[in-house]
Amino acid sequence: MKATGKGPKLLRLNNQKRVLTLLRKLRVTSRQDIAQALLLSKNTVSLIIDEMLEHGLIDELGPVSVSAAGRPKIEISLRPDRLKSAGIMVEPQVIHWCVCDYFSRVITESAWHTEATQATVVLEEIGRCCGEMVEKHPELIGIALGFPGIVDPLRGWMHLSFHLGWQDVDLLTPLRHNLALPLRVMNNVKAAALLSVQHLNLPTEKSHFYLRVAEGVGGALVQHGEVFTGNSWMAGEVGHLTVQPYGPHCGCRRQGCLEALISQPALEQQLAQRKAGLNWQQRDSEPDIVEEVMAQAGAFLGKAISQIMLLLNPASIIIDCPWNLHPTFCAATRDTAEADMLSFISERTGIYFLQERIDPANGLALAVIEQYEQRIT
Repeated sequence: MKATGKGPKLLRLNNQKRVLTLLRKLRVTSRQDIAQALLLSKNTVSLIIDEMLEHGLIDELGPVSVSAAGRPKIEISLRPDRLKSAGIMVEPQVIHWCVCDYFSRVITESAWHTEATQATVVLEEIGRCCGEMVEKHPELIGIALGFPGIVDPLRGWMHLSFHLGWQDVDLLTPLRHNLALPLRVMNNVKAAALLSVQHLNLPTEKSHFYLRVAEGVGGALVQHGEVFTGNSWMAGEVGHLTVQPYGPHCGCRRQGCLEALISQPALEQQLAQRKAGLNWQQRDSEPDIVEEVMAQAGAFLGKAISQIMLLLNPASIIIDCPWNLHPTFCAATRDTAEADMLSFISERTGIYFLQERIDPANGLALAVIEQYEQRIT
């Protein structure tokens, strides 16, 4: 009897989540179109919409004029400011946060500088920030925290972060004492991956690989709209693929990793060293040096991408990199990837070079929304 009573309640709640997800993606629609898209009865959809209207979550925009006979459709739209989410991104010297509406649009954001070497101090600062967010934005449905490193999102545990110098840190317990709001913990790059797929409006039923170049190099596979973390939470760590045997040493203590060759610090150091070697008569050669370094960096990245294509076979590879504005870098990346890969695979894999950087804090806020919409089993 108890299980019987629970079934209809879960079904109703899951249908509400499905309707909410569709409203977020379509922005403007009607009861009839929702029923048709989700294969639900008109009565079920009407009950859900009426409840949302009662709670002020949606607006009725008015009837749509149609030539066909019958009752006109009434357009409805979600009120994105009534459901907010937040993301807090931790980096070695700065913590950046943002509050977003339900359409992932940033409402407010800020950052503060900190020395992130002491985990206890950083978590205390984050706790104060969360408290202020909840006070100023009572519409918050959750907060996601992002960190560089190996993070277990279910346990809320940082296993290791080379960039922060942290190891075996409980991220959630110190924050849950004074915060009733749902919390989520993720790797920064994996959160940004979710947002990149949404920005490009890529089909969620396919898999997409996101690759981010910044202080380090990371990646994530988004499959069926969810980030695949792997058995030890390191799936997608493309920065530690070896692309140049016996190459420069990496922070992971290995040699020739992609991160040691094309990360922001690595490439800036290469450019500085090459330019420092020029005498005053050779200053006209600086543009040529930039082109050479960009071509080499693109070749290293293309080599890594060819391995991703072969091992994961994603529909798309999304490159979020400060060097995307250099045509030489993009061309070398694409040419090397295609040369190192079977044409059958490369022809069926889209490569996207983002022209604007993805904000991981915004991606963390999206992760809160997607968790909020997850159906209960």
